[in-house]
Amino acid sequence: MTTTQRQKQLSVLIMSTLAFTVCFAVWMMFAVIGIPIKSLLGLNETEFGLLAATPVLTGSLIRLPLGMWTDKYGGRIVFFVLMLTTVIPIWLLSYATQFWQFLLAGLFVGLAGGSFSVGIAYTARWFDAQHKGFAMGIFGAGNSGAAVTKFVAPALVVAFGWTMVPQVYAVAMLVTALLFWFFTYDDPSHRVGSHVTVREQLRALKDPVVWKYCQYYSIVFGGYVALSLWMTKYYVSEYGFNIKTAALLAASFSLPGGVLRAVGGWFSDRYGAHRVTWWVLWVSWVCLFILSYPNTSFTVQTVSGPAHFNIALSPWLFTTLLFIVGVSWAFGKASVFKYIGDEYPNNIGVVSGVVGLIGGLGGFVLPIMFGALVDLTGIRSSAFMLLYGVVWVSLIWMYLTEVRKLDVMKSRRPSATDPLE
Repeated sequence: MTTTQRQKQLSVLIMSTLAFTVCFAVWMMFAVIGIPIKSLLGLNETEFGLLAATPVLTGSLIRLPLGMWTDKYGGRIVFFVLMLTTVIPIWLLSYATQFWQFLLAGLFVGLAGGSFSVGIAYTARWFDAQHKGFAMGIFGAGNSGAAVTKFVAPALVVAFGWTMVPQVYAVAMLVTALLFWFFTYDDPSHRVGSHVTVREQLRALKDPVVWKYCQYYSIVFGGYVALSLWMTKYYVSEYGFNIKTAALLAASFSLPGGVLRAVGGWFSDRYGAHRVTWWVLWVSWVCLFILSYPNTSFTVQTVSGPAHFNIALSPWLFTTLLFIVGVSWAFGKASVFKYIGDEYPNNIGVVSGVVGLIGGLGGFVLPIMFGALVDLTGIRSSAFMLLYGVVWVSLIWMYLTEVRKLDVMKSRRPSATDPLE
């Protein structure tokens, strides 16, 4: 029976999304198992941030070469081999007992995070320009693997201990790799020509527009990864919830931040990447400003004596704001890659690798900075203050390079001296 092009497209999209979901769940594993490990090893906040972020480092650095290999050799073989190489390190993680062992194992486990630059390029090339944004959005919904970890891992920790989590995930990764191989396809026409050199592929690094997209992605993806790693512990420390309740509430950010990426892709196809990204940044700016405000008690001297006030976010208001941020960043992750798909259709593997690398590095650096800020200031909401600053940078850059340019073009009136078209 001959498989139609439409069937191949759907099969590639479904299996790539499933594979990315499992890879992302593995990548975010320390968000949950890091909490009992922190207690076991007596780590401070900065050390916990380093532990949680270590897999993100290798998953980010490997994205550029993986994107290049995808362009040259095809996404199917690269994705399959990548998943297989992580199975043994994931399993061995359950035998670690010292901090350096966790960091070393985390570096190899983190390779799973590089799956994004492989899958996004592999998937995008199967669809035309009108459907590319939506297809990339569906694939990107694999970010919901962060929420999968928050549902599955706490139950395993409570029932069997933290060591069961990497063992279950190793088996899941092996099964997923085999399913991916048997139910996906390869199209040689999707690869760049053999005459294209590495130097030519890396020419994208000189493009300032690529670096602007890196900045956008450092908040909508880097911030997403960082908060996915940090929020379970934040709920435990700030509000005193147990690990299962904390993980469930943290999933209210991780789940929409992953699943709704497909909706963001549809909006980006319909309204354009610029408009969606602009609104994403403004919504983030407002929510992060409120989330940044620390629990504050103060006294006001009134005519009738001192009046005492307390300003604090209840868990429910905090979770609602976090949910809104998760939704907006889901749209933003899709819109940034809509920019890339529209402007770099023949170099999408490399460009997505560069942007994914910088975004992933944001996910590595931010949790460490979160921990350092807490150790230095004693204020847990300082994490949101930092993210608020990153959004400010993105808004200013976007205004200067896009919004202001559009305003000038709209205000310009045609004159008699303008050349006829």
